[in-house]
Order: sequence, then structure tokens, then C-alpha cells
Amino acid sequence: MIQETTKVLVIGDGCKDVFQYGNCERLSPEAPVPVFKPLKAVNNGGMAVNVYNNLIGLGVDCDILTNSGITKTRIVDEVSNQMLLRIDENDEIQQITMEQLETIDYRKYKAIVISDYGKGFLHEEDIEHISIRHKRVFMDTKKEIGNWCNDVFCIKINNKEYQRNKSWLDHMFNNNLIVTLGDKGARYWNIKKKVKEQIFPNINEHPVRDLTGAGDTFLAGLVAKYLENNDICEAIIFANRCAAWAVTQKGVAVVDRYKIV
Repeated sequence: MIQETTKVLVIGDGCKDVFQYGNCERLSPEAPVPVFKPLKAVNNGGMAVNVYNNLIGLGVDCDILTNSGITKTRIVDEVSNQMLLRIDENDEIQQITMEQLETIDYRKYKAIVISDYGKGFLHEEDIEHISIRHKRVFMDTKKEIGNWCNDVFCIKINNKEYQRNKSWLDHMFNNNLIVTLGDKGARYWNIKKKVKEQIFPNINEHPVRDLTGAGDTFLAGLVAKYLENNDICEAIIFANRCAAWAVTQKGVAVVDRYKIV
């Protein structure tokens, strides 16, 4: 779906997602907690690595710049797919160096995708440095948003993050803003282009098995489709479909472009 000449760079915090599936058939006699019997473990790349993997799955030629020292282990009941516990290890990672930032050849990339989970790899000044040097930066961030992201081409955040940053985003950010609404779809507006708020609902209902990584899949679908046709609205519609597919899968799943219709 993407021309071979299109290349993307993903930058952000990475992790290893571990899903330990097992059975819970009784309570412990020592305390009112379930006894968990492990059956199998599934390992995937998470956070920025998940965005990268999904872009690859959508046919996009990608590079990635990350520090992926975090491990997230989820203890999950095999039958119900209910998460019982999450264990995070090495939750903070080392900041990207100025040397790494300065060695990026921005000219070779059609877009830069920032997947910022706020774990320490990217600071505000790093994101500002990147967005000043490339005109097409797509960003998903957990940070408090401010003037440091004035030059970001497109910000994608969920509704909770939008509410936390509403004052600045409504009055100061002039580029593409996308707020994901879970099963209700997404909102979009662009003050600079005088595009008023538009709602893009999910067209079809899907059985939700696991929400893990849905935002990463949305971001990957958004970027892949936008680079294909330069139409942000069509890209949002496609991103909704990608995220809707992702939540029907167990754990962190890489999107299958041939199943997105």
C-alpha cells in the first residue's frame, strides 16, 4: 500500500511486553487470592517498538531509534483473558543523547513518528529539537503538553490526556490534533487550516479481547495511510479500523494489512 521510496523513523521509549497466560481454578488457602498455574508466555516488542512493528506490518519502510530496557509482564487468565497483575521492571530508561539526535539524517525520512511514553528516553527539548528539523512529525505523548511542541505536525492523544492539556491545545496548538475516544472513534481539528472539529466514529462494532497496544496500532495506521494519500481524514478512518482490529486480538498484536477493510 505504501510506495517503496517512503521511509519513516520511529523514535521513543521501547519495552518488552510479556504475557504470561495460565489457569486460575481455586483460591489460595493462605490468603484470598487466586492460585495461578502458568501455561505459556508470549513476548512482544511494546510501546515505540510496537508502533514500529505495526508500520512494518502495514508495508512501511522503517527505522527505529529507541532504548528498550523496560519489561512489562502481565499475568493473564487464559480462559477469561482477565489481567490479574502487571509487573513493571526497569521503568525508567536513559535519555537519548545529543550525539544520537545530531546523527539523524532527517532528509531521508518522509515522516518522524514520536512514541513518547514518558519513561525518560525523550525530554521536551529533544522533541522540540526533532520537530524543528522535520516538517512532518507525528507524536503520541504522555507528557504535559506545552510550547515545546509548537512545530509538531500532528499530535495524537487519548481523551484523558486531552482533558489534562485542554487549555493549551484549544488555544495554542495550530496544527493537526487527533483525540482518540476508544470504541467511539476519534475527534480531529486543525486551527491553522480552520478545520472545525470532526468526529470519526468506528463504523463496525468489534468484540474487545484486549486493549493493550491499540493506541500504538492507531498511530501506525494513521501514519501509513497519510503517507499514501496525504489525506488526514482518510488516515483517521483507516487508523480507526486498525485499532478496532487490534482490540480483537490477545495481547500485543501486529496489524495484518490484508485484514483491514
